[in-house]
Amino acid sequence: AMCRSAAVPVPVPVLILTLVLLSAAAAWDLWALRCSFTADCECGFRPDLRGLECELAVSLVGQPLVRQQLMKGLRQFVQQRSPQKPLVMSFHGSTGTGKTFVSSMLVRHLFPEGLQSPHVHQFSPVVHFPHAEHVERYKENLRHWIQGNLTNCGRSVFLFEEMDKMHPGLIDVIMPFLGPSWVVYGTNYRKAIFIFISNAGGEQINEMTLDLWRAHQDREEISLQDMEAAISKAVFENPQSGFWKSGIINEHVIDFVVPFLPLKHHHVKQCVINELVQQGLEVRQDVVQEVADSIPYFPEEEKLFSSTGCKTVASRIIFFF
Repeated sequence: AMCRSAAVPVPVPVLILTLVLLSAAAAWDLWALRCSFTADCECGFRPDLRGLECELAVSLVGQPLVRQQLMKGLRQFVQQRSPQKPLVMSFHGSTGTGKTFVSSMLVRHLFPEGLQSPHVHQFSPVVHFPHAEHVERYKENLRHWIQGNLTNCGRSVFLFEEMDKMHPGLIDVIMPFLGPSWVVYGTNYRKAIFIFISNAGGEQINEMTLDLWRAHQDREEISLQDMEAAISKAVFENPQSGFWKSGIINEHVIDFVVPFLPLKHHHVKQCVINELVQQGLEVRQDVVQEVADSIPYFPEEEKLFSSTGCKTVASRIIFFF
């Protein structure tokens, strides 16, 4: 299938974009073919970058920088048979802008089992590291956990969720695994992927997007460089952040900072349409409008951006049928 089919017609621009993406990415089929006959795909690692780019284009709403950064990072990394260092990406943005959605989509196009793969590892500070007084023990556990999983599968993916709730200092224990060394603790770890997910930096992203709108510029015109600098500064200097005074920021081991922009009213409407299709419900324009209107927007005066992104869309739909 070209892309996941929908019950509503795909707009012509999206269709054209999809066709362009498919032809541009056709070369990746050769990688998949080579993968079938060689040992390039250790432990079930099957990168489908064509499928990922297609799904991002069709399903991810209002995030041009995410598509750009994600595909750039993955292409550079996957095409190297012996990467010089692991791929380290950090997702930043407010609630409901698509960070978790994209991370699960990403691993689904790297391992057929997606989040259920034994080589995809999720860490939540609330679940795995709840008590501040046990940080030293957590550090030792985390180091052994990562080392053991990398020994088992060099292509492991590690997702660190809610980095803004991580105890400061804890995450630095994985620093040795993120740099360009050949071997750490007897393990070759340079084929791994580390993804940090955080609401931290969301305020800075929202402010910069709002300033751009006030200057009558398009959100696609945002300077990624300016945004990266603002995000890094915000998370490094925040004592509540898991990246507070972190060597991960200070030593610049993050390869790609991926900013998720706040979503406008028309983006939320697109999320509603996507969700209706997903649930097999009729796409009625009155329902689309009412669900989008029921969500709070900010700033108080302009009411420009959704306060919860698209996070509450799925749970709201039921009230309008």
